[in-house]
Amino acid sequence: MPGQIKGALFSALVMLVLAVPILGIQITTEGSSVRLVGELQYAFIAAGLVFVFKLLEHPLSKLLGMTHAVNLLPSADRMATYRPAILTVLIIFAFIWPFTASRGAVDVATLALIYVMLGLGLNIVVGFAGLLDLGYVAFYAVGAYSYALLTEYFGLSFWVSLPIGAGLAALFGFVLGFPVLRLRGDYLAIVTLGFGEIVRILLNNWMELTNGPNGLLGIKPPSILIPSFEGGLSFEMFYLKKLHFLYYIALALAIVTVIAVRHLNYSRIGRAWESIREDETAAELMGVNTFKLKLLAYAMGALFAGLAGSFFCARMRFVSPESFTFLESAMVLSMVVLGGMGSIPGIILGAAALIVLPEVFREFETYRMLVFGMSMVVMMLFRPAGLIPAKRMGKRGEG
Repeated sequence: MPGQIKGALFSALVMLVLAVPILGIQITTEGSSVRLVGELQYAFIAAGLVFVFKLLEHPLSKLLGMTHAVNLLPSADRMATYRPAILTVLIIFAFIWPFTASRGAVDVATLALIYVMLGLGLNIVVGFAGLLDLGYVAFYAVGAYSYALLTEYFGLSFWVSLPIGAGLAALFGFVLGFPVLRLRGDYLAIVTLGFGEIVRILLNNWMELTNGPNGLLGIKPPSILIPSFEGGLSFEMFYLKKLHFLYYIALALAIVTVIAVRHLNYSRIGRAWESIREDETAAELMGVNTFKLKLLAYAMGALFAGLAGSFFCARMRFVSPESFTFLESAMVLSMVVLGGMGSIPGIILGAAALIVLPEVFREFETYRMLVFGMSMVVMMLFRPAGLIPAKRMGKRGEG
């Protein structure tokens, strides 16, 4: 018990020290007196909560058995029975919901669907194949800039540029993965992080092609051809600029991504990825071509990132290197870990939580990163497998 009290006091002290700069508390002098200016009470409240949490951590874990015995959220096994009914209700609700929601809510939902595509793409690399990728945002940028350049310089429509942008991102993933996927663990993570930064800096400095930090403006939104019968049969271009149209396009792309990733997961390739994730050496000894399958996982993950990037560019009608920083890669990786590595419904829930909840609680925007960090720490302590753990996940995946 004395050891637990010491550990709790130390954690509370660390929290207090970290909360002071985060909350913007400053030291000011008035004559001969020195005082702290800022919302100091919140720092002490946070430190007190950390102290109580650390003090009761072990008793609560034994009482509730949250890690192993009791699942507060439904597992993949329990959800399988109700999956058809749940999917039908969710799809119907997703199609009807924009007619009852505000413009801001529809815009946030569209952004959440983009991150669902990104999370599912990264899930192929991290959740299925067990490869830690910290430069995933590079493929997102390739897809976005591919769409922008194809529409600007070649005049291609959205529906033609979309698969080309996804294909170019997959090709880039193949070329990038070929020299680096022979590495493992931390070395692979560091190299992918470096390549992600290289792509961002290249886009920032290549003024002739990408317009550098100023970005590309006036990018065409998605469009369709509408028949006109005035003076004979002809077709007119109709641009889908309204939020509702963009939302339905994002929803369709997200559904296609979910179906494709699910089929990959339950295919022979998915089983091979699982064996690589659990024990790469054993998989190689059993005859699995680990390098080719890791390269395929990297390229497939890049493909869905390029798909999301192309739509993101069409939605924003503007693209710049500032949209593709390391923070984006960290955010998508957090969605995968929070939802559950290898779990498709878990990643959808994780993306929705990290995108929608900050918009719902905008009055706490000053402390959103503090709350986000504390939430991730609590999740990793009590629910390390994620909100909805994957059905096929071994000890390595759970830890």
